[in-house]
Amino acid sequence: MKTKPNSVRSSSVMVWDPLVRFFHWSLAIGFFTSYFATGDWMPAHFWAGYLVFSWLLIRVVWGFIGTEYARFSQFVFTPTAVFKYFKDVLFLRARRYIGHNPAGGAMIILLLLCVFTTTLSGMMLYGAEAWLGPLAGLMKNVEDSTIDSLDIVHEYSANGTVILVLIHVGGVLWESVLHRENLVKSMLTGKKRSEEYSDI
Repeated sequence: MKTKPNSVRSSSVMVWDPLVRFFHWSLAIGFFTSYFATGDWMPAHFWAGYLVFSWLLIRVVWGFIGTEYARFSQFVFTPTAVFKYFKDVLFLRARRYIGHNPAGGAMIILLLLCVFTTTLSGMMLYGAEAWLGPLAGLMKNVEDSTIDSLDIVHEYSANGTVILVLIHVGGVLWESVLHRENLVKSMLTGKKRSEEYSDI
């Protein structure tokens, strides 16, 4: 039986395992909870930060021992490949990937590094200023200049993460339109279309 022009095959494949999906949404909730929790809500800021840091460590381990599409080896591309993909996206000729494309893979690495810097500097700052938290013993009696530097790193990395998230969301929406695929739904169900659009 012939396939209708521009039709989509109904088969799907499981791409994002439960841990990847849980990490993705929990990290977003945890980060923004911590980001907006200030003043009387500072305890929530600290605890959300601890959870985010813990999730990061688990995700890094899963990036080496996890399922196929969760592994770093599957979505870490060379800078040349990332640049080429960006160019192909601009000219609406980027190929579809079942897993992360080169741009998405690069964004994951940047987000992991930025969130890690934010949480680590936050714990160091908390230990230095309040002598509390898991790094309190290490950060006691540090100089004021060190505290000032940590404060700057913490603020800039947190704001940098927000900027990266906005770019990430924009990229997801653009890719969803470009490849006629709901990527947000895919990160909820774990499934993606297993075949490309057919023109025959």
